[in-house]
Amino acid sequence: MKYTYTEKKDTRSGFGAGLAELADKNPNVVALCADLIGSLKMEKFIEKAPERFFQVGIAEANMMGLAAGLSITGKIPFTGTFANFSTSRVYDQIRQSIAYSGKNVKICASHAGLTLGEDGATHQVLEDIGMMKMLPGMTVINPCDYNQTKAATLAIADYEGPVYLRFGRPTVPVFIPEDMPFEIGKGIMLQEGTDVTIVATGHLVWESLVAADELEKEGISCEVINIHTIKPLDEEIILKSVEKTGKIVTAEEHNYLGGLGESVAGMLARKRPTRQEFVAVNDTFGESATPAELMKKYKIDAAAVKEAVKRILA
Repeated sequence: MKYTYTEKKDTRSGFGAGLAELADKNPNVVALCADLIGSLKMEKFIEKAPERFFQVGIAEANMMGLAAGLSITGKIPFTGTFANFSTSRVYDQIRQSIAYSGKNVKICASHAGLTLGEDGATHQVLEDIGMMKMLPGMTVINPCDYNQTKAATLAIADYEGPVYLRFGRPTVPVFIPEDMPFEIGKGIMLQEGTDVTIVATGHLVWESLVAADELEKEGISCEVINIHTIKPLDEEIILKSVEKTGKIVTAEEHNYLGGLGESVAGMLARKRPTRQEFVAVNDTFGESATPAELMKKYKIDAAAVKEAVKRILA
């Protein structure tokens, strides 16, 4: 395999490292947290810039209002809480106070998807990408590992406009080179192939690379694309790939309704109808178990990607 790893780290720590770097790099960056400093890895930012940190407490709606107000003064607010509390709990505040007027607020959401694990269905948000991408002007980013999450955190500070940055709780392989540029709205070709295109986001990028490596041993050539920015979608890289392969599998840690797969399907329906298989959660809530157990049961692991590739080739 072209991409290998020597360690595992959680993507939320990548966010924390990026935010800490921004404490030194950008004096306009401020951070807000809803009583989850440790979970969002915000300690180093607070050590470096305590006067630019606001502990809001368990009052997420208030946090979004404060962030909108701070952005009017020229600050760049980064809000931090779990993905469930960053979206559904405060959707009205985000829509009315941030998205509608295009406020420069960065909504940073940890513990997304099934891999939140043992906390169970009430916290395992699987509809957040759909909710956020439907808001006009909202950029939606879902990086795949520690290095890419850190790079994304740095990149969104320089980007004007509201952003939803989604990341996770478990440790996952670190395989993206530390110096790989992060360009909002531009997918990354990780591996070229001829038989099928695999377009993946977040934790499913590594699972897709594992699946592609195993399929190669069976004589199946997979092209793997990392779509870290779900909105705006990099249509060019996907269209160019399916022009070659004629078949596509989308893979994500999200409900198949409203996620990356639907964005890709809608784009292809308009521009180049293509056979597609979805690797995603099938319109259900999660449950309490380990991340690996949940990914296997809900069919969003490397084995599920392999099955989807074989289905579309059959």
